[in-house]
Amino acid sequence: MLDNVRPNILDDVRATSEIVVAVDIGTTKICAIAGVRNEYEKIEILGMGTVQSLGVSRGVVSNIDKTVKAIQSAVEMAEKSAKKKFKKVHVGIAGQHIKSIHHHGLLVRGDAYSEITQEDVEKLIDDMHKIVLPPGDKILHVFPQEFTVDDESEIMDPIGMSGVRLEANFHIITGQMTASRNILRCVEKVGLEVKTMTLEPIASAKSVLTEEEKEAGVALVDIGGGTTDITIFQDGIIRHTAVIPFGGNIITSDIKQGCTVMHDQAEKLKVKFGSALADEVYDNRIITIPGLKGRDPKEISERNLARIIQARLEEILDYIRWEIKRSGFEKKLIGGIVLTGGGSMLKNINLLTEFHTGFNARIGIPVDHLAHGYSSQLASPIYSTALGLLLIALEQSRENEQEVFDIDDHASAEIDGVELPVEESNDKSKWYDKIFTYTREFFEASPDSEF
Repeated sequence: MLDNVRPNILDDVRATSEIVVAVDIGTTKICAIAGVRNEYEKIEILGMGTVQSLGVSRGVVSNIDKTVKAIQSAVEMAEKSAKKKFKKVHVGIAGQHIKSIHHHGLLVRGDAYSEITQEDVEKLIDDMHKIVLPPGDKILHVFPQEFTVDDESEIMDPIGMSGVRLEANFHIITGQMTASRNILRCVEKVGLEVKTMTLEPIASAKSVLTEEEKEAGVALVDIGGGTTDITIFQDGIIRHTAVIPFGGNIITSDIKQGCTVMHDQAEKLKVKFGSALADEVYDNRIITIPGLKGRDPKEISERNLARIIQARLEEILDYIRWEIKRSGFEKKLIGGIVLTGGGSMLKNINLLTEFHTGFNARIGIPVDHLAHGYSSQLASPIYSTALGLLLIALEQSRENEQEVFDIDDHASAEIDGVELPVEESNDKSKWYDKIFTYTREFFEASPDSEF
């Protein structure tokens, strides 16, 4: 928990930004973090709570009760630090059910002389939501790539141009509806409302990547406990997303089996003594593990431990290299690979990544957007997703909205059957601009479905 938050910080920034709360529901941890944007456009952290996650497997809720208890504990810790009671949260979604596809859209306009408007682009995006998907899947995000106006191709922003044929390539991310419903139910059982839900790799990218890297071409690799998420950017646009069903937990499992130790001992070995490169272990110290009752201690060499870790990491890196090649941007990643997530904290993992993939690599730490004086606890790749969710939530926030109990609820209206605040209902373009937001219609189960 954060315990060095300035007592008067809320008074300093109340007029500048609203309080938002992000909840990262991961395989190994659940983190709740509350913050505001100050007058210098930096984030001030008001409170944070982190607890062990026991009800999530490979990014997907597998036990409702355990997940509810963990979310409640994390939120209560954040509320205690911030001295506020929260009512709305912004959460992330991940897991190996996440898939991506590419699709081409075409709009024939009636007037060749009038300018292309935002409404024309919205029609193209809306058409993407009509494509046929496998049963149980739902479109989460639609990202326009390059546009084509008549015979003019590779246009990034067609608004204001004239033409009859407006075409575009789209990167579409899909996921299972049951996964998002389970997250929604868990949060609601805590007594909170899910305001937005964001794909976690997008959140991580928001917190650790620079605009220059996104423009030059970069692959973000978020190594979590259950999965490894890959997001490729080029020309400032998301080009490819993929989920590898291996993460830090499988490395721990390999250590458990290879060294014949208990699971918690294997995790401690990985965190304290683990290295991604066996050749970089020069001392080759002997690590002594206490034996079970009445049994002798177990001795493990540091180099053998590194060999076990390196073998599994090389397998994960093979998948990463294959996904980069499959994306078609293998020769365009000037920015190389940025590693983040808890799995990126292994010693020498950036060196192994460079040796095995041929791309330069760095560790992404999510502190660039934080105000001066932040807790050293946040200077860790573990919090990339949580801080990214907070960043996106702050960008989506509106003036005079407050997500704590001392602010009255806003009246609401409907657009296309979806409930929206009144101030947004009169501007439909604002609704379509929220590419990171799940609608309430998406969350709610159909009347005849069972939970």
